[in-house]
Amino acid sequence: MRRTPDQGNDREVLGSLTVGGSVFFLILKRYQETRLTILRRREKRMMCSWARVSRFLRVLVCRAPLCVAMQMSRTSATQRDGPHKDKVAIVTGSSQGIGLAIARRLAEDGAHVVVNSRKKVNVDRAVKELKAENLSVLGVVCNVGKEEDQQRLVTRALEWQGGIDYLISSVAVNPFVGNILDSTAEMWDKIFEVNVKSMFLMAKLSVPHMQKRGGGSIVFISSLTGYNPLPIIGPYAVSKTALFGLTKVLAPTLTPMNIRVNCLAVGLTRTNFGNVILKDEALTDFLMKANNVVRVGEPKDYGGVVSFLCSSDASYITGENIVAAGGAISRL
Repeated sequence: MRRTPDQGNDREVLGSLTVGGSVFFLILKRYQETRLTILRRREKRMMCSWARVSRFLRVLVCRAPLCVAMQMSRTSATQRDGPHKDKVAIVTGSSQGIGLAIARRLAEDGAHVVVNSRKKVNVDRAVKELKAENLSVLGVVCNVGKEEDQQRLVTRALEWQGGIDYLISSVAVNPFVGNILDSTAEMWDKIFEVNVKSMFLMAKLSVPHMQKRGGGSIVFISSLTGYNPLPIIGPYAVSKTALFGLTKVLAPTLTPMNIRVNCLAVGLTRTNFGNVILKDEALTDFLMKANNVVRVGEPKDYGGVVSFLCSSDASYITGENIVAAGGAISRL
């Protein structure tokens, strides 16, 4: 049968469509394969990136404590390079309150500090607290009201660091509150035994060792009540006034030895002792208004003052009774 021209054209068109369709599907297939390959590569790259990020985070987390420790070490090294580098300080009555704050500040400023108290549990707590801050401290349990304990305290400091540069006498007791006429001879003996006599005897024991190191600094911690006695704590107030006199007598005696003596009178402070007064809101309000004081002191308010008095910046200051009491009236 003979093909007509139209039939031939139809077959050619159909053939062309078939070939074109095959090429189209081939191209589509290649496109899909290529796209799938690209997607797989992207997915692999993302997985690798996440793996790298994950490794980085693991390393960061593992090294973080080390970095913190290194930073603490650098901070500690800086602190030991402070104004009291390689100096040795004895701070009596330093297991809590003002004494502890002074011990901390001296250690932060580079000193090796001996802290002490009558009770072992208090000494251990203070030492643990300060060592946790990477500070150089030694704890000694002793009653500075006893001469044998005073000698042992000095001996332990010498055994530990080989000398003494500073003595800060912060210890104090007050077994009596009330009308002074009701106080007994035993109460007066105890107060003066610790608050005055022990401070002198500790200074006397420390002086020879300060001389060997070319000089030193002694700071007695007194109180605003030494200037403005509260009748309800009369014997205690008198003992604090006595420290002003002790400072004035001892300073010129020790000046030729390059040993300075100063006294710091602290104001009403938030400590265990201060809380005896602070718990009486009416009395606290009266005292603050009478002295034009806007806030109660904190133990940390005095650390910097003592650190300064022990430093070379205070080399021309001796025999002074210095008050840190928020502006309270302080004249005898």
